[in-house]
Amino acid sequence: MPTTETGQNTPFSAMTMIENQTFDELQVGDTASLTRTLSMEDIELFAVMSGDVNPAHVDKDYAKSDMFHKIIAHGMWGASLISTLLGTRLPGPGTIYLDQTLAFRRPVVLGDTITVTVTVASKEVEHHHVLLNCQCTNQRGEEVISGNATVIAPTEKVKLPRAILPDVFIHEHGVWYRHLIALTTGLKPIRTAVVYPVDDNALLGAIEAAQAKLIIPVLIGPPDKIRAVALAHGIDLSPYTLVPTEHSRVAAEKAVAMARAGGVDAVMKGSLHTEELMHAAVAPTVGLTTERRMSHVFVMDVPTYPRPLFITDAALNISPDLSAKRDIVQNAIDLAHVLGIETPKVALLSAVETVNPRIRSTLEAAALCKMADRGQITGALIDGPLAFDNAISVEAARVKGIVSAVAGQADILVVPDLEAGNMLAKQLEYLADAQSAGIVLGARVPIVLTSRADSPLAHMASCALALLLARSKQPANTS
Repeated sequence: MPTTETGQNTPFSAMTMIENQTFDELQVGDTASLTRTLSMEDIELFAVMSGDVNPAHVDKDYAKSDMFHKIIAHGMWGASLISTLLGTRLPGPGTIYLDQTLAFRRPVVLGDTITVTVTVASKEVEHHHVLLNCQCTNQRGEEVISGNATVIAPTEKVKLPRAILPDVFIHEHGVWYRHLIALTTGLKPIRTAVVYPVDDNALLGAIEAAQAKLIIPVLIGPPDKIRAVALAHGIDLSPYTLVPTEHSRVAAEKAVAMARAGGVDAVMKGSLHTEELMHAAVAPTVGLTTERRMSHVFVMDVPTYPRPLFITDAALNISPDLSAKRDIVQNAIDLAHVLGIETPKVALLSAVETVNPRIRSTLEAAALCKMADRGQITGALIDGPLAFDNAISVEAARVKGIVSAVAGQADILVVPDLEAGNMLAKQLEYLADAQSAGIVLGARVPIVLTSRADSPLAHMASCALALLLARSKQPANTS
């Protein structure tokens, strides 16, 4: 009784029922087959499950090389498809594997479409043993795997709903952040005032960024406390400038004064509260204010989203009015331009996607869109109000009938207020396994706001943002 399962990468879970063929039902010559195409995701998932980290199998650049295509066989993936076919179709559920002998005739490489076929060759009644011929051929009809498998066939009929397998997402953490850091190649590191680095995270983050040639740290704070942290981790502080101050408040004021005088190109938060640092930064006449409202942007690497996601403002402006939101939007657009996004798509978030006079954020979203029409905001495609699902999901926007160049593919999410933004960013971090880098814009110099929960890579990504921003304003200093 021949059976087939065809279609490129059509999983067995697409079928609604699973049914075996018992020993008595099986006849010599019965056959079953399936067809799959080997993708990079298959290779990565196989590596995760098996622990196979052979660079010939998991390194994307190597996998695309001529050498890979000439000599590397990923035969174990093909062999696993044989096991799948035996366990789910012929004989099916209840089958017990006894023995398998396979010969790998040709390489199975990225992009190959493999058809797997098993055929009943013989039956042994006393122990219900069944010998099956196994064959895998590629899209050119060439045999890539052949051999035999011996199984104990089930004696009881099984027919039941097929289990629905969970979706699996393969995400290599930090890919976009490493790209961000790579954008700084060739740029001179910037002198950065590191404010009150008296704990492990703050000092080590600054030193790691210095070793990556992103910043030249100027350490501002109590010398004894900073040296104690350095001693505990075997860090040599002699290459770095240490500016002594007793308290965190004075350290913040000193850092701001140095930035205002041109002594440093950026300011980086250490072991003090954000409010304390920003109080010094926004102080009238002695702070770092400009004609533009300061705002914060989280640049997030979200595993389930195909591009970096900018969220603003989730750290500085508690309940910004329309004028402040205009600056918040423009700041984020300007940052996107620095990072090479020529025309970022900006979604103005609210709870709904229609203007409602009782929901202030919908009115402000509509006004911001009109301001963009009139040239008061430039350099982006802007739409709103949009609910979060419509902003990031093409399917959600389609279902709701939203026609928009932004919906479903936003680069920048502008939140109604700090509470909404902060919760959104932390939900993505802790529920969606996202990583976040953060930067304050609209000041005389970039201000890096780090968190004790930041990973080392996210910490360096924030410094990379500061470097790219600072050098974009000082092109003469990049050589």
